[in-house]
Amino acid sequence: MHRNRFLRLTGRALGPLAVATLVITPAACGGGHDAPARESAPPLDVRTAPATSTSLAEAFEAGGAIQARTTATLVSRIMAPIQAIRVQPGDRVRQGQVLVELDARDLDANAERARNGAEAAVQGTAAGRSEQEAAQAALALARATHRRVVGLHEKKSATEQELDQAVAALRAAEAKLASAEARAREAESALASARAAGEAAAVTASFGRLVAPFDGVVTEKLAETGNMAAPGMPLLRLEDRGGLRLEAKVDESRAAYVSPGGRVTVVVADAPASAGTAPVELLLEGTVAEVARAVDAEARSFLVKVALPADAPVRTGTYGRVRFAGPLRMALTVPATAVRRQGQVASVFVVDGEHARLRLVNVGSLSGGRAEILAGLSEGERVVVDPPLQLSDGRRVRATGQRGESPSKSAEPAAGERR
Repeated sequence: MHRNRFLRLTGRALGPLAVATLVITPAACGGGHDAPARESAPPLDVRTAPATSTSLAEAFEAGGAIQARTTATLVSRIMAPIQAIRVQPGDRVRQGQVLVELDARDLDANAERARNGAEAAVQGTAAGRSEQEAAQAALALARATHRRVVGLHEKKSATEQELDQAVAALRAAEAKLASAEARAREAESALASARAAGEAAAVTASFGRLVAPFDGVVTEKLAETGNMAAPGMPLLRLEDRGGLRLEAKVDESRAAYVSPGGRVTVVVADAPASAGTAPVELLLEGTVAEVARAVDAEARSFLVKVALPADAPVRTGTYGRVRFAGPLRMALTVPATAVRRQGQVASVFVVDGEHARLRLVNVGSLSGGRAEILAGLSEGERVVVDPPLQLSDGRRVRATGQRGESPSKSAEPAAGERR
């Protein structure tokens, strides 16, 4: 009678499959002629817990693509034939490793010419400094001669002509020193210019060798050996495998429930285990790394970046869904270990007096170790926690070590629990 009343109450919610399963379950569990045997069997010791109303967070989802935290596209900066591409997609590379070589012999020649010009400028600077030192010595001699002639002239021992010659020689020495100093500064400027030209030529010559900007993995090869590379032409793509992230657009009305550092669940369609089998959902635990401050005016959404575990077995470009915890709601829950699953059918054992009754239930979300019951139970009914394998419908039971009557009134969704 009790089972028939349950069919009338929950048959619509559970659907025809669940009802059909409920009808055949007693026979499968040893109903009918096995009832006396169950009555004579000693009672099983079981732990029970009540179905209670719990405050759960309503989850919502947002989809996006999985990307590497750091990506780079290597492009050519010169026009030159590609001599060699030393890596293939999937190869791991180290920072500074040469990945692509271009035919840049003309650039190397220009760099060599610039180095030679810089060496010539060094020699010119040395010559200018020597000339400056000679002019300084000549000026010192001219000044000494001028002082002696002036002294002799004051004693009437030197003529006016000798004084004029000493003055002229001093002025000529001063002018020669000024000229030597100007030429020395000119040589130093030429040396600086030559060195800058040499560095520019060396940098330009380095454009013939493309190196890895960071440790990573080659994800795509966009050119082949022998092709003519042009400025801005992509040749390779790299990813930093230090970490992945999922970028999703979240509706602006959900902004209050998304914050940096929050723990979320990321659902990714995993590759099938073998050919002909359907893919399964891979659940990953992520952390909200960044929340955009601006809202897209057209889509009325904002960008959220979720960091994934470093060892996540997913490929970049894969579509994934992020599950966030939304507003709280009241729901009827039981310990998750009380729910038995057989395919798509879920059931619990309800303690009715001294007997355990099998009850089909409709299970919703999982949160904090508790399962939400959408249909099949009423608040206050006691269910068997971790039901033993020998427990069957109608079996006598004895409740021991009962679970607490008042579970937590608020539970945040745990990563990977919501179906």
